Amino acid sequence: MAIQQPFTYDSFVELASADSAVVGLVLKGSHAHEGMTTEHSDHDLYVVVADGATTDLTRFAGHRTAALDLIVLTLSEFREAGMPGFERYALARARIVLDRLDGGIAQILAAKARLDADEAFRDADGWLDAYANSLYRSVKNERDGHALAARLDAADSIRFLLELLFALDRRPRPYNKCLEWELARYPLPGWGADLLLEAVDRVSATGDVSLQRRLFARVEAAARGAGHGAVLDTWGEDLKLMRPQ
Repeated sequence: MAIQQPFTYDSFVELASADSAVVGLVLKGSHAHEGMTTEHSDHDLYVVVADGATTDLTRFAGHRTAALDLIVLTLSEFREAGMPGFERYALARARIVLDRLDGGIAQILAAKARLDADEAFRDADGWLDAYANSLYRSVKNERDGHALAARLDAADSIRFLLELLFALDRRPRPYNKCLEWELARYPLPGWGADLLLEAVDRVSATGDVSLQRRLFARVEAAARGAGHGAVLDTWGEDLKLMRPQ
């Protein structure tokens, strides 16, 4: 099948589906998130080619327009995509358009959506320490009269907090654009989505120290329950400044 330039998402899917070298088509981005598309949303499509196969579709590698972005890669490369990396969340919530591997593409995506236990524990340790560091700096700066620094550190802490909470649930953190979407459909255990989003919004905007401390109390309990107490204990007496007064 020939394809005319410029081509559409539907026409490309038809072309790729007819190519026996293609073992998978995976759609990521807004079109893979129900209710997230706008008039500006393009289609972001992974074209997965069997290892060692030859296909004319490689000429479309890196194709990028306002309507369609294409990533053409081998099956082995697709297994490694986002592992780790910025693409991991996008692939974790991607939609399968074609799977010629009898569920093999679905299994690869499922593996990206779930951190293994060792990886999650190691990541959570790091994010917990980073969160505590920014929180401590924010509270200390507010105490010492550095209002702008306190707010900036509070905003920084929210990034680390979200990374931590998702790592504790063995999930890649969603992009900021997808945070509300993700929490509405896949809540974090023990955290009400609305209350968490409200707290994240307020801390990021105002650096509210009292709220930061209440959040930390919940995080400390969850982290210690998950076996991360040693990270917190390295903060020693400084924990007193982070906890509710």
